[in-house]
This record gives sequence, C-alpha cells and structure tokens, in this order.
Amino acid sequence: MTQTPQRPKKLEIVEDGLHVIWQDGLETLLPHRYLRGNCGCAQCAHELTHHRHVSVDDVPPHVTIVEQMPIGSYPVALLFSDLHLSRFFPYPLLRRPSGGPVPQPRVRCAGGGAVPFA
Repeated sequence: MTQTPQRPKKLEIVEDGLHVIWQDGLETLLPHRYLRGNCGCAQCAHELTHHRHVSVDDVPPHVTIVEQMPIGSYPVALLFSDLHLSRFFPYPLLRRPSGGPVPQPRVRCAGGGAVPFA
C-alpha cells in the first residue's frame, strides 16, 4: 500500500520564515535563509550533479520570503525579497528537509515534543 504524502493545512510567511502546519498537527518553521539557500532551481544547483551554486552562507541576512504560491507538481513556489523565484519546494522537502551544513528547521509535534519550536 502506498502512503499518501502529508499536505499542509496552513502555510504562512512569518517574521522568522515559513511556518507550516501539517494535517497531522506537526508544525515546521523554515527560516528564510535556509529556504533561499536550499533552492533546487538550475540557478542555485546544477541540474544533473546537484552541486550547489548558492548556499545558505551566500544568502544575505536581510533576504526574506515575500510571497508563497501553490503550483502544479511542485506544490509551493517561493518569491524572495532578492527577486529570486523558486518553484522547487515539494511538500516532502518542507516537511523533512535533508541534513547538511545548514541548521535544521524547528519542528513541533501535535501534543508536544520533538525539537524546540520558538
């Protein structure tokens, strides 16, 4: 049996980043710079090798998300204040981003627990 991917109940741009409330009650807060520095578009990462051209360290501290838009098979597109538009944020990436040198987003589970969420 195939598991249906979780979908957000609510997406909201807040001062600290993108706040996502999932249908199962899990909440994630993804910082602006984390998302901009992990964009998967061809300008930010090589299409075949996935070698990063832009990382979190390359993103100025003042860059923020100015708009989020649901789109086709890549469910969330993000427009940043540096006018970069990224269409490469599928829900699984927003729910469980991969590790690496960038800090993990803060997560809160329904009923408490897990990782601190401010």
